[in-house]
Amino acid sequence: MRNINLFCAFLLTAALVSCNKWLDVMPDNRAEVDTVEKVAKLLVSAYSDSEYIICAEMVADNLDDMGSSNPYTNRFYEQMYSWGEITETDNDSPNNVWQGYYGAITNANQALLAIDELGNTDELAPYRGEALICRAYAHFILANLFCKAYNPATADKDLGIPYMEHPETELDPKYERGNLAEVYGKIRADIEEGLPLINDGVYSVPKFHFNQRAAYTFASRFYLFIGEWDEAIRCANAALGNSPQEMLRDYATLASYPRDLQVVGTQYSSSNWKNNFLLQASVSYTGYFFSNYFFHARFSQNNYLVQTEIMNNAPWGRYPASASSYSYANMYKIAPYVYTGTNFDKTILPKYNPRLIEYTDPVAGVGYFRTLSVPLTAEEALLNRAEAYVMKEQYSDALRDMNLWTSNTLNPLRATPGLTAESIKAWADSFEYYEPDAPTPKKRLNPLVAEIEEGSDKEAFIHCILYMRRIEFLQCGMRLFDVKRYGIEIYRRTITSSFSVASVDDKLTVNDERRALQLPKDVITAGMTPNPR
Repeated sequence: MRNINLFCAFLLTAALVSCNKWLDVMPDNRAEVDTVEKVAKLLVSAYSDSEYIICAEMVADNLDDMGSSNPYTNRFYEQMYSWGEITETDNDSPNNVWQGYYGAITNANQALLAIDELGNTDELAPYRGEALICRAYAHFILANLFCKAYNPATADKDLGIPYMEHPETELDPKYERGNLAEVYGKIRADIEEGLPLINDGVYSVPKFHFNQRAAYTFASRFYLFIGEWDEAIRCANAALGNSPQEMLRDYATLASYPRDLQVVGTQYSSSNWKNNFLLQASVSYTGYFFSNYFFHARFSQNNYLVQTEIMNNAPWGRYPASASSYSYANMYKIAPYVYTGTNFDKTILPKYNPRLIEYTDPVAGVGYFRTLSVPLTAEEALLNRAEAYVMKEQYSDALRDMNLWTSNTLNPLRATPGLTAESIKAWADSFEYYEPDAPTPKKRLNPLVAEIEEGSDKEAFIHCILYMRRIEFLQCGMRLFDVKRYGIEIYRRTITSSFSVASVDDKLTVNDERRALQLPKDVITAGMTPNPR
């Protein structure tokens, strides 16, 4: 477990930060960043070594409670799932996420300072671009976790997060949160300055850096979330190029591997795939959590949840939900892995190596669980563009992208990948709005950056795209961001062993303050304004 106070981390992270005003000489364990090569090496640490996926998945609607009789849990997961106060430490806790991303920001800022001191030359320009995009991305993730979703009507009043633009040089500094409009304005400035400077040619392994495709995909996400549809489309175009179908995941090859969760999961996050634009290695239980182990099986992506609202009842087909039928799984080129048993009900997509361990003592078997994740992909760029087209009511353009996704993802022998405006509308109209004891894929939308009329063609298209995004980003943490920006109300339910809802235990309403994760206790104790509760 790592439990380092954020403000100490600002002074100690990266063995490379500038000395503070109380020091006369450079400490022995620090190095001056005084060459291009040292700047490049420093930027390796401008990516968080903590992962937000479990935090985001635990508070969204991709998990249910399998009951208090299930022994496979701990207090941290119980607190996260119930949207409660976090008193426990964990590698995947909000505290470690906060520290990890601000540590990355610290290193990006140190690189920017060194670049300025080295004269900001043309040779350094690609590294400046990378540092700016790293800084923007880290703040963006933190804002989407610890703040309300961006709403142009209230962003100048909603609490932001400290936007760190310089290396820390003071002991026990004090920070103001400002407002969300200021944070997003600075993210925009960093993106718009950094994007033109990105140059893939300076990287030996581009997929572990903000290469051009990754940077433009992130930019398309940013503009989509703030409602600038034309910019979202422009950036998605830049990420995908002229032949987007050639950039998507090669499911035929992936399906040719032995049907083993570890084998396929390892291949899924490989740098060899064109669609994997950015890879991130972190100290995290994510791969272990989303695996066929009993590890924390009490809160799970269970078969009832998947059959009623995530992968079945789909725009391309549906099968009757029953305890003995998993026919829906065959609709996908990579079928989910369905596990059932006593105290064990999980449906898993093979996205991670569940046994990726960094051993500190191989003999004793002691070490850290690590996760290799794929935070930015061609599929995201494609779905971002499709959603932006829908918002502009360019439905034929949206359909082109949506059908690229379905033709690449679905098994044509078991599903109907070709969508039309009529089939999407008929699918959406066939469902009542979701109720926790009568679940459907259609949840009421309260979007923050657009107007969508209930029963309209636009609403039907958005429901379909959200359905696709839920599958594409399952076990990746992105569902929380969609829940927040579309004002989707979600529930806490207990599911019985006979695949039914035993009880509805809580509800996260549109304006519930718990939609923003609470700041870590250490940060609040240090004087930062907490999120209201």
